Amino acid sequence: MKTIATSKAPAAIGPYSQGKVTGNLVFFSGQIALDAATGEVKGSTVEEQTTCICENIGALLEEAGCTFDSVVKTTCFLADMGDFAAFNEVYGSYFTSRPARSCVAVKALPKNVLAEIEVIAELA
Repeated sequence: MKTIATSKAPAAIGPYSQGKVTGNLVFFSGQIALDAATGEVKGSTVEEQTTCICENIGALLEEAGCTFDSVVKTTCFLADMGDFAAFNEVYGSYFTSRPARSCVAVKALPKNVLAEIEVIAELA
């Protein structure tokens, strides 16, 4: 197994890695709206936070040699299902290949962010 790590995405805030490669798949830990340089929450709206999340995912995908088109499955977590349409608007602009997806509302997310996305991608 290989570990994926990049300073272009937020460092892990717990006992986990940014991503792991096994076989031809890469599994990325859930990403929240953290600024990679400061570790602080970036954005106050679900649109701003989702943009930040997707930019962080893009940096991780790049580190692994992948693109958004390589993503086969995402799991999305929202603090409020009322944000679903706004979240989808931003999400859809990045995940244009329409990977398989689950999206659920949760009671709370780390650092009280509004969304989190985890990704599984296929290596080229």
